[in-house]
Formats: sequence, C-alpha cells, structure tokens
Amino acid sequence: MTDHQLAHATFHVMGDAVIPQFWTDYFGVSPSSAITKGESFTTPSGRVSRTPGRVGLWAVASKPFVRSNELEPHLRFLIERLNLTRPDLRETLEREGVKVRFWCYWDNESGDRVPDVPDDIRTMMEAIGGTVEIDEYR
Repeated sequence: MTDHQLAHATFHVMGDAVIPQFWTDYFGVSPSSAITKGESFTTPSGRVSRTPGRVGLWAVASKPFVRSNELEPHLRFLIERLNLTRPDLRETLEREGVKVRFWCYWDNESGDRVPDVPDDIRTMMEAIGGTVEIDEYR
C-alpha cells in the first residue's frame, strides 16, 4: 500500500441545530471536525475561519486510525467507535433535528475499483435515517 490511502470515511452529523459538545458527550468521542452555525471554526489547515459556519457539523474520520484501501474497514471502525447500532440513535437524531451520513473518499484513478459498502451497513444507515455518499476521484 502506498502512503496515499485510496479510501477512507467520515461520519457527519449535520444541521443548523448541531451543538458539537452535545454530540461529543453523546458518542463519547472527540470529533475530527466541529462547526457551530454562525461561529468561527478551525479549518483543516489549522487556521481560524474568516467567515462563520454556514451549517453545524460534528464529524469523526477513519483515516488516522484505519490503514486500508477498501471502504468496509473504515465504515466498520466508525460504526464500532461511535456505537451507531445503539437503539436510541434515530430518535435522538430526530429530536435534535439533524441529519447523518457516511462521507466516503474513493480514489479510482485506475477506473477499475468498485466501492465496497456492504448491504448491512447501508441498511443500518437507512434505519437511522442516514445516507452513504461516495465521493469518487478519477
């Protein structure tokens, strides 16, 4: 495997009502990224944003923890780390007025790679009202 991973995933909680500290406490995990709507935030480069956040975001990325060019290990890591199968998750998301998704990076420069998102993961995300989005790069 090269230093550049060909796949990774991030779990996003998004919406105007996102309060990052609530989700940090709920999941018991510090986010990779957090934005409160209307407030300045730290950009991926480590700088403070020039404009306030347009939407709230709480996110945890798999990339620092999982070394794989396939999506499945990244997704399973996030499911386990955040305990996304907990029975109250959908209700909590609806009550807080937020949406969730897996955002997946998929490098397909060769043109012959097919993303591997198992059916059970798609079903789990549908059950909590979330989506799986694949951002493919060629």
